[in-house]
Amino acid sequence: MSAKRAPAQHRLKSGWARAFAPATVSNVAVGFDLLGYPFGKVGDEVMVWSWDRPGVHVEQVRGGRCEVPLDARRNTGAIALAAMVRELGLPGGFGIRIKKGIPMGSGMGGSAASAVGAVVALNALLAKPLKPEALIPFALKGEAAASGGQHADNIVPSLLGGLRLCLGLALGGAVDEAGAWPEVPVPARVRSVLVHPELVVETRAARALLKPQIFLAEHVRQNACMAGFLSACASGDLELLSRSMMDLIVEPQRMALIPGFEKVKQAALAAGALGCSISGSGPSVFAWTPSDIVASRVERAMVAVFREQGLAVESWRGPIERKGARVIARGRGVPK
Repeated sequence: MSAKRAPAQHRLKSGWARAFAPATVSNVAVGFDLLGYPFGKVGDEVMVWSWDRPGVHVEQVRGGRCEVPLDARRNTGAIALAAMVRELGLPGGFGIRIKKGIPMGSGMGGSAASAVGAVVALNALLAKPLKPEALIPFALKGEAAASGGQHADNIVPSLLGGLRLCLGLALGGAVDEAGAWPEVPVPARVRSVLVHPELVVETRAARALLKPQIFLAEHVRQNACMAGFLSACASGDLELLSRSMMDLIVEPQRMALIPGFEKVKQAALAAGALGCSISGSGPSVFAWTPSDIVASRVERAMVAVFREQGLAVESWRGPIERKGARVIARGRGVPK
């Protein structure tokens, strides 16, 4: 292969592409590091273009409500992009601009979304784009820079959509092999509520709080919750889903990071939620409900408690979405 020309299947189109990558709720109470789903009411937009300047360069980051590095060696989108460029042997250099719709340190998959958006945008510039699953290894490289490990439960749902069971890394298989990321069916009437108090919880710090060992009885009970939850999703049994949707191990260790969390959870359940827990590392909190009407009531109840703690709050509600990241705009030349 010529050093100046990539293989035919990886040749580039000229111009730029902008992708939207949705926020995510990961862990989903029962599946620490294994379950996640997208929340498309909020997300990141990432623009990528090719030019003659060598390397990957972060030209701009807007939003995010805290500092996002412009250094390409520390920016999750740029790291993912660089990994894809290297692996595919793409010629030239690339610029990247990120519009952060997801607050950083929110437990809503902000680092993952930037990585996903970058590789989806670059994929749109390939003469023959790769299948979405083939982009996972590159996006994981970016996520690892933020969280300290290749955790797929934000990357995969943001990229592919749907409630995803992230088995690939857990089972030691190839991350892009068939069956590594099965979609879990969710009863059509279920709605998700996501509430973000304006706090920052750093992912690495939240993981450092977790004890490295658990008791056998805790392991068995949490496995029972996971099994019941997956069975309930498949069968549509909302009573079983509600009984199973509990985090008995991680939530008790992290809830002190979120002022008023126990009251928020109690308020959500009292308002009719099927279950309520921490989104990712927090501080965002999510709930599942059996209908739109209940979702509205649960959202109001959760927001009210956070405001009682003196916290500014954002909130959203909607179905469990099956749509993941997507290209939202294309153009010619180098963007101004």
